[in-house]
Amino acid sequence: MSAIPASTAPASAKPAGTSIDRITPPPSGGARLGALALAAAGVLFLAYPAVRPWHDESTVSGATASMSSSAWVAAHFFAMVGFILVPLGLLALRSAAASNRLVANRPLATATVVTWIGAGLTLPYYGAEDFGLHAIAGPKGRGSDVLALVDAVRTQPLAMTTFGIGLVLLAIGSVLVAVGVWRSGVLPRWSAIPFAAGFVLFLPQFYAPSGVRIAHGVLVAAGLIVLARALWRTTTAQATTAR
Repeated sequence: MSAIPASTAPASAKPAGTSIDRITPPPSGGARLGALALAAAGVLFLAYPAVRPWHDESTVSGATASMSSSAWVAAHFFAMVGFILVPLGLLALRSAAASNRLVANRPLATATVVTWIGAGLTLPYYGAEDFGLHAIAGPKGRGSDVLALVDAVRTQPLAMTTFGIGLVLLAIGSVLVAVGVWRSGVLPRWSAIPFAAGFVLFLPQFYAPSGVRIAHGVLVAAGLIVLARALWRTTTAQATTAR
């Protein structure tokens, strides 16, 4: 019986120097769509407080004037779409930031999941605020105790709890994004810090006057657009290098 040559290797063996853990860079088209999703979310979060009517909602006339208007519906709808777009953009951000590393970027992976859950918990309250309060303050709700109904919608215990948890998760997710981007070594390290600042302040800003809330919208928009620009430029550089 002849001996098997010692140099024979399985056909599936990888060439020397190839890491089995290296992650292939994402398709540039998907990553650029993610950047566009982040930028669009920024514009929508800016439009949210800018378009929203700002009357004295502690009075019947003020609450009715604000909540019965079409601008009320549009403004809150802008925010809802923004919350949907942010996690979609983070999917692309995670892939781009992890593409040149041997191990996937865990903070960004966790941030994407946490942010998605946070957005899901936040959206039902926005729906009630948008469509529910608009119906209460509209023609069909007149004759009712508008302020009492508005308070009942806004202070419903489960609604308040899920809304608060959702915004806290969004804040945690944004901080994890900043940590992940900082560690990635792919995007500019500081590029997610304004994004994190905007979402950390999302819950406290509800207790501020209208001018502060509009300024917060500017901060959130700036953070998202800066992050989108960094993602777009990084994706373009990766695509150019891969050619």
